[in-house]
Formats: sequence, C-alpha cells, structure tokens
Amino acid sequence: MVDATPRDSPILNAKHPEIEPEAPELTASAQSSEERPAPIERRGSSFMKFVASILGSKNPIAHPADPHTNTVWLLDNTAYQLVPEPGEAEQPDQPPWHAEFVACILETEGRKDVGKLVASIADNIGLDGETGIADEATHQRIVDRIQPFLDTVSPGRTVTLQLDIAGGEQSHELGPSDRNGIISQTIELGVPHIPDGTVVRPRLSNFGNSMAAMETRFAAPEGWLVVSDIDDTIKRTMTVDPTGILRTTFTEEPVPIVGMPEFYRHVHEELNPTWFYLSASPHNLYPFLHSFLHEYYIPGTLVLREYSFFDISGLIKSLTERTQEYKVDRMEKIRRWFPARRVLCIGDSTQSDPEAYAEMYRRYPTWIHAIAIRKVTGVANMEVKNKDERFEEAFKDIPASVWTVFEDPVELYGFVDGLGMEDLVL
Repeated sequence: MVDATPRDSPILNAKHPEIEPEAPELTASAQSSEERPAPIERRGSSFMKFVASILGSKNPIAHPADPHTNTVWLLDNTAYQLVPEPGEAEQPDQPPWHAEFVACILETEGRKDVGKLVASIADNIGLDGETGIADEATHQRIVDRIQPFLDTVSPGRTVTLQLDIAGGEQSHELGPSDRNGIISQTIELGVPHIPDGTVVRPRLSNFGNSMAAMETRFAAPEGWLVVSDIDDTIKRTMTVDPTGILRTTFTEEPVPIVGMPEFYRHVHEELNPTWFYLSASPHNLYPFLHSFLHEYYIPGTLVLREYSFFDISGLIKSLTERTQEYKVDRMEKIRRWFPARRVLCIGDSTQSDPEAYAEMYRRYPTWIHAIAIRKVTGVANMEVKNKDERFEEAFKDIPASVWTVFEDPVELYGFVDGLGMEDLVL
C-alpha cells in the first residue's frame, strides 16, 4: 500500500488549472471540522494526537489497540522484491520480499451526530432530510457509509500482525499509529522463494472483525502492472458534479462502468498483471470501495488518499484538488517497488489522469508502456475536458502508439492484444 499520509508540495504541472473544480460548500452540519466547533469526544483526544504526531515510533505512551474499544482496518497490499536500477550493484538472484502494511485504527465509540449529517447529505442531493428519507434502505446506506467519516481516529496505538508464509509463521509489531490513526510500515518478509501471484492472508492478533484481516499478493519484479483509476473510470461517480459525488457515494449502490468489468477480465487473461487501483478517494471509503472491487473487478492493491477523517467536504476536496500531484507521487512509489515491470495506465477525462500519466511517461518512458483514457460522456460540463486539444496537449511529444482515448471499452481490446504481443517478442 502506498503512503497513507501524502506530502503536499507545489503542484508539479499546472497547465490545466481549469480541470480541477473548486469544492462546493455544504450545509452547516457538513462543513469542515476547521469551520465549526469540535465535538467533545474529539477535543478529549486532541492532545494525544498532537503527542503522537511529534513522537511517532518513539511515543512513550503508545499502547496496543483494544478489540473492545478499537476498530482496525488492514488494507490489502502487494509484496515486492527490490531490484537494482541500471548502474546499481547487482542483488542476489532471489532478494527477500518486502511489503508496506497499512492499518487504520478508529475508536469503536466515535462521534454520534450521524443524524444531522445524514439529513445534510439528503438535503444537498435533493432528498427530504428533515422528515426522514422514505426509503429505509437508502437511509441505512447513508448511515453505514458516513460512519467512517465520523469515527474518532485513534493515535498512539500498536497492533501485532500474524502471517503464515511458506509453511512458517511470522509475527510483526506495527505502529504506533500517527495523529490520523494510521500505521504505514514496511516489513521485510524474508523467505525469497515464493511464486509470483501467491496470496497470503495476514491477520491481527486478538481481533476477530473481518476488516482486521487482509490479503497480501506477491508480485515478481518483472511482468505487467496495471495502474487504474476508480471514479468514472470503472465506477460511476460523477466527479465533475459535487451533488453527483454525494449521491453516488452515499445513497446509491455502486454501479460499474458498462463493459469495464469484462474488459478488465480480458486484460488479466491477456497480460496477467499485478493490479493497483489508484484513487483520490479518502481512506474513509476503503470498506465501500474494497467491496466494490471484489464484486466486479480483479483484486489488487487499493491506493487511497489521506485527506481528512473528519468532514464530508474533505471527500469533495480529495477527489478534485491537486489530483495530478497526488497520483504522480503515488506512482513514483509504485515504480520504486516495481521498476522492471511494464505499466498500463487506465483513467478518465474528469480530472487529471491524462496529465498525471503523461508526466510519468516523460519521466520513465521505458516503464509506462501504454495509457488509455476514458472520455466521460453523458455528464454536464465535460465539453472542455473532452476536447481533442486537451488530450493532444497532455500527450504532446508522446508517441501516438502509447496512448489512446476511448468511449466504449470495446475499442480497447485490440489495443491490449497488441500489448500482449510484446510478451511473444520478448
């Protein structure tokens, strides 16, 4: 898993500032935590968060997460073997495996103002938030998906990870969690002789809930790798419309883009890649998106953005602000793990996928082998983003054989089959 806490820095490429819309203002109950008084339970832990953020792994008051008072999410990840860059010293034929483990730790008894935020979301998308939502299933769906935005994060917590690999059991201490309640820690797993594609299921000691288990996939240094966006690339999200984001995220069952599940299965059969789903959605949506991917697509590592665990407006901001910088940063890290893999990037035209992927190609033209951009139609205010001039500028000086823009995934089958021919040549 890529870093849970991104490092904000000046935007690397600002050629298309009009592509990043401003986040909307929500009703008072959904305003940013910085704009309204903090709930009592959050104030009580503010000093702990401050101490944890400064001391990190040296925090003297860190203590184990408690299954009775904490909820822990373990995020699926991909194990890798470090290989030398050109010119570096050679490594052993079978270097040890590493993997970055990410855990999100929350307080089981978090904030209680669910009703107000449910009403606020309902009002913002045109439902009757004051008298209640007539459809009980919709109401419960909003409650379930909004709760991770309300739960209090738990800094200064440690967990014990158990792994069964190659017939042996390993135990690793992770943590403590930072001020956002997140642990992001790389572990050397040893046991070098593990076949490509092997899947193990690490778990936490003393935790029985399903989110305290995960899948680690072992990916060899060479082969194909897919970096795929989620929102409006494989899932209908309407990221150009704040109201649409709220509706599709909190009130509706997730809907895959027509034809994309079948196309991704074709990619998997043709290229047998390792999969990374790189989304600007915040970590709060991990259970929702993880379930969606496992229902419709090929399992892989879900890379999400740590924007805010405290407010719904953070969702809009995470999906629309500085996405190019964020995605380039995450792809740089994926490349450090898999510099010898050949990469297929798949995204869409709603945000900055074309510019981000093009920037990575210019940096590493032997790493990025293909880019496919879905032109999103049937959504308002896409005229500028879908202009041919936008794509021509984004991919200026990049060979036409490397990138393509499509509306129907059927158009991509031949494109991917051509990539599969590379394996026959090699």
